[in-house]
Amino acid sequence: MFNPDLNQKPINVMPKSVILLIFLVAFVEFVLQLGQKGLIGEQASIGWRMELIQKYGFFDAIFEWMRDNNTYKFNDLIRFFTYSFIHRSFTEIIFVLVFIATFGKFIAEVYGDMEVVLIFILSGAIGALGFGIFANGTLLVGGYPAVYGLIGAFTWVQFAIQRMKGETGFRAFHLIIFFMIIALIYNLVYSNNNNEWIAEIIGFISGFCISILVKFLKAEFI
Repeated sequence: MFNPDLNQKPINVMPKSVILLIFLVAFVEFVLQLGQKGLIGEQASIGWRMELIQKYGFFDAIFEWMRDNNTYKFNDLIRFFTYSFIHRSFTEIIFVLVFIATFGKFIAEVYGDMEVVLIFILSGAIGALGFGIFANGTLLVGGYPAVYGLIGAFTWVQFAIQRMKGETGFRAFHLIIFFMIIALIYNLVYSNNNNEWIAEIIGFISGFCISILVKFLKAEFI
């Protein structure tokens, strides 16, 4: 149907927070791809990805060392936040960018830009913490725990809407159940024993809970 509003933008503009997160994730991979192909840097640029993972990835061994020695250095603590922006390959990053664009836009329209960044960063950090405590894994890199936090926030909004309509709200969890089944099949097929799914489900729970907290804080101060 024709829309008489001549001021309406022809393209649905992405929120600033979503653009920022997409830029940060994509920029890191873009530089690594250029280095991997030898287009920038010297010969050492081929190993930039591994060097970045070693310096900013989340290692369970480092986390255990911090706990055993009760020593928490900034260079080690920053790994809780930086690992979400480093990926093993270009293909791994595609779904991360799609999830940020899709669910980040929805959350920004409901809550705001600051909340999107907050949910993404905190969900990733809490997911890493859960991975270090509960998983028998080695290395955690990639934005999946963080984007699962965005999915958690999306699920909470859908759950709240369904409850307002008098429904049980169970349909809101269909999406995460689907993703967890896919993750389980992937782990079984490729024999992935790193237990990254633990960080992802904790990231989802974190995003779900953070969005509830944000809702009540906004209601309290408005």
